[in-house]
Amino acid sequence: MNKLEQLLAANEYLIADGGMGTMLMAAGLEQGDPPEMWNVLHPDRIRAVHRGYIEAGSQIILTNSFGGTCFRLKLHNLQDRAYELNKAAAELARAEANAADHPVVVAGSIGPSGEIMEPVGALRFETAVAGFAEQAAGLAAGGADVLWIETMSDVSEVRAAVQGCRQATDLPVVATMTFDTNGRTMMGVTPAQAYAELSAMNLTALGGNCGNGPAEIEGVIQAMYAADQIYPFVAKSNAGIPEYVHGHLHYNGTPEVMAEYAIKVRNYGARIIGACCGSSPAHIAAMAQALANTPIERQLVETAVAVPTPVRTRERRRRG
Repeated sequence: MNKLEQLLAANEYLIADGGMGTMLMAAGLEQGDPPEMWNVLHPDRIRAVHRGYIEAGSQIILTNSFGGTCFRLKLHNLQDRAYELNKAAAELARAEANAADHPVVVAGSIGPSGEIMEPVGALRFETAVAGFAEQAAGLAAGGADVLWIETMSDVSEVRAAVQGCRQATDLPVVATMTFDTNGRTMMGVTPAQAYAELSAMNLTALGGNCGNGPAEIEGVIQAMYAADQIYPFVAKSNAGIPEYVHGHLHYNGTPEVMAEYAIKVRNYGARIIGACCGSSPAHIAAMAQALANTPIERQLVETAVAVPTPVRTRERRRRG
């Protein structure tokens, strides 16, 4: 049993962290600059973000490596430093997790490549696997406990990322997709379809993140929980809807709004609950407090779209 599974076995739910990019922008990161470079340029600022979330109650913190594949780093001519930057990201999170007064899982964040997979786009499956494997190797070397694939829209890319992770290391894997297009991912995947496909990949947990605010993630968890009341589902919503105010992007989800969301998604079946873009330690603290002070009342939404039991033999053929 890995560290994340141990915490899940010992707790009804776990508190994940909130947004990293939001916090770094507040700390001085310029729009368009690669956050991953701050792992070596400003390690103290990265550690401060992790520390803030841990002090707010997070039991899972995600590394500053969302755009850490060679595919995204090449936009800044940093593709040759992928391993280095990911290793540094995990080391910073590991240091803060080790100093915490409660058990904290370090999750190596792996975001989408930014490219479109074949046959729709030009990114070959084997090329994607190799890129994700390089990132996973760096995160593992830096001390990650789990590899956390997030904000995906294409099941094929999730599959490539999972294969890359397992090619590079034996760390457990979590995956979440973002359902920001009328309840589907950009590539048309529904929450029910995502559960059917991803649950056949032998993941430690799966779910939804980012998107268009709490209500959307609530629907994602409802649909997934309707299909399986045992699986550990992840809910990491943006802090409301982004709005431009005086030329700057702001999210309208206050800590109070996110506290209500946390209670709802836990009742709908989520076991790992955090936040995403626009959130801060203040949001996580409010969520943690609300969850601690509110009894669990599981709510199975019968009208949510359920799916057939995943066919694992078919998935093995695809992966093979």
